[in-house]
Amino acid sequence: MSVDDKELEDFMPATELEWTDTAITRMKNVPFFVRKSVVRGIEQYAKDKGVACVDDDVVSRARQEREGAAVKDARKKKATESQVQAEDPKKKVQRQFVNFAFYKLDPAFRRLPKERKEAAKKEFLEVLEGYDTDKNIIVLSYSTVGIRSDSDIMFWRISYEVENFQKMTTRLYQTDLGSFLTPTYSYLSQTKQSMYQDMFNPEHEEDRTHIIPGKAKYLFIYPFVKTREWYLLTQFTRQGIMDEHIYVGNKYPSVKLNTTYSFGIDDQEFVVAFETDYPQDFVDLVMELRETQGSIYVERDTPIFTCMAMSLEDTVGSLGI
Repeated sequence: MSVDDKELEDFMPATELEWTDTAITRMKNVPFFVRKSVVRGIEQYAKDKGVACVDDDVVSRARQEREGAAVKDARKKKATESQVQAEDPKKKVQRQFVNFAFYKLDPAFRRLPKERKEAAKKEFLEVLEGYDTDKNIIVLSYSTVGIRSDSDIMFWRISYEVENFQKMTTRLYQTDLGSFLTPTYSYLSQTKQSMYQDMFNPEHEEDRTHIIPGKAKYLFIYPFVKTREWYLLTQFTRQGIMDEHIYVGNKYPSVKLNTTYSFGIDDQEFVVAFETDYPQDFVDLVMELRETQGSIYVERDTPIFTCMAMSLEDTVGSLGI
């Protein structure tokens, strides 16, 4: 929340019941854009219990009961889904593996005879085009030439089997051009359903089990890790903080977010990839997100990569060969 919006911190919606000062103070710690819904929920809880004055204890009991009900509903839904999948395995939702692989070209390659470079480029493209038409893997190519000094090209790869990334990489290394490429970064992650739901609108549920890459010109990628303190917060508290995060993100519809998860399979916890044709919107989005409460719990969110989408041929051509 910016300093200019400081007055929103003190905003308290009209109430139907009497509230103690301590209870009101607790409400002001709730993100302003969901505060009204929280207050209404607590007052309804008080009415159901025959309580005329909302104090600190009522707030605690109401929020615990509300969170408990949400967790109970989530568990019930998960159990139902598991039963359906057990009865009909075909309905099981597959999760995708995602890989962002960055490579740097050895400058020695550019000094090779022209004939060898052309042959190597042709060989390399033939391998890429083979995987581009492979139904078992999605390959998108990007150039980082002139933008970062530690990488030149990047392949965004999506597949149901992580082994496909290995097979493709091995084939690329077996080419003449591939022998001059050094992998500088590689991030492995997997799709999964969003960890945070809209608790005030249970019908709203975002399915992130399938990545559908867009055709935006720019792709901004960064891995990030949350602090351990984040995971010690209650689910209700984390949901409230994420509501603010989601609220800010929705202000920039030109920026498409792809969130994938790396818990236990790579060094980071998440990898986020933002697609847009308007980099200025992404800059403004990130600046505004820095002012949200959630940014306090980010331990690391670098390196950050700015990538430009290109055809396979243009991506290889951007290497200057």
